[in-house]
Amino acid sequence: MTLSKQARSIAPSPTFALNEKARLLREKGEPVISLGIGEPKNPTPINAILSSSAKLRVGDIKYSRVDGAPSLKKAIIGYTEENYGRVVAPENIIVTTGAKQSLFNIIYTLVNPQDEVIILAPYWVSYPEMVKMCYAAPVIVVPEDGTFYHRMQDIEQKVGSYTKAIIVNSPNNPSGVIYPEEFIADLVAFCERKGIYLIMDDIYHKLVFDRKRWTPGYKYTDKDTENSRLIVVNGIAKSYGMTGFRIGWVIAPRKLVEVMTNVQGNMTSNPSVLLQAAAEGALTGQQAIIENLRLTIENNRTVILDELKAFNDIRLTPPDGTFYCLPDFRAYGDDSTKLAEFLLEKALVVTVPGKEFGMEGHLRLSYSGSVKEITEGIARMRWALDPQAPNEIYIGDRKLIRDWL
Repeated sequence: MTLSKQARSIAPSPTFALNEKARLLREKGEPVISLGIGEPKNPTPINAILSSSAKLRVGDIKYSRVDGAPSLKKAIIGYTEENYGRVVAPENIIVTTGAKQSLFNIIYTLVNPQDEVIILAPYWVSYPEMVKMCYAAPVIVVPEDGTFYHRMQDIEQKVGSYTKAIIVNSPNNPSGVIYPEEFIADLVAFCERKGIYLIMDDIYHKLVFDRKRWTPGYKYTDKDTENSRLIVVNGIAKSYGMTGFRIGWVIAPRKLVEVMTNVQGNMTSNPSVLLQAAAEGALTGQQAIIENLRLTIENNRTVILDELKAFNDIRLTPPDGTFYCLPDFRAYGDDSTKLAEFLLEKALVVTVPGKEFGMEGHLRLSYSGSVKEITEGIARMRWALDPQAPNEIYIGDRKLIRDWL
């Protein structure tokens, strides 16, 4: 069988791969705990259910505008004004099948072969693969001091004549850090001055802890939406816990939206009318769901930080937001892939290798599940890795004895 070289070069999602292994173990009756995929456990907001149900009752589920239903765009305009302090036109918005498609649409629209896109490590696993799928080159910037925070001079050194865009995700998946306001201000000013597009993935912007503030990039530019190099990505998956609805959007200059609409029209056509209705219901309904979810996740964050303190040899930057943390496990092995596979085999705990995020030796842990899952999952990990932990543990109804340390 002859397959596309380009398609074969794209790495599979490590999150989905590990969760598939976990699924097969669960089917065998194994008590697997997942600290891998990020998916809040909250029920779907009632306004989203009612709005989509109303569409179903009418039975009018047909094609709609490729770039999104006008009523949903109106809701996004309101959301953007409230959260970004910026009034945008419907022509500045394209609704997509999730923030992931938003990002692909943007990259596909912007880059030519051999163009470069700067990506800040740690990064979401799909960023480099999307860039490669568009025949461009991902350029990774790793903080020099071993932290998750970048210096402008490190980014500027990576910028060249082929640089087309920079991707920023704050709060950050996988580390949970919020980039400092001064850094975002400098980055916005630099991109506006150099004519480099700044793609801001704001999907976690509502999930922020300790009374810290997320600040939109628009705050630091005096250019209007049509002339700014800022492109904003957002959606309903994380803040509303509506991961399965797959509705996201892009805010960008009209010309870019026009081209992205052409791209999307030839790929997927319009996002589901039913799911757009649900998104509209979420955006226009009671917003207490967001704060309730944020408080739950913040409590989970406190729990996982307390549990991780039992390890003697890991280093951890406490997350400012999201529902992820990225501890440094190099004291237990430099190969994060082997470490994640070991933990799944021995402790039946799903984690995600830091290598996939540009941070080898780390593991991404999600605390979006229940407190019980978090406490038991970390206890199993410590039993498997830490010589100071007790040799015996119960996993499910089986008593296991550690014999490899």
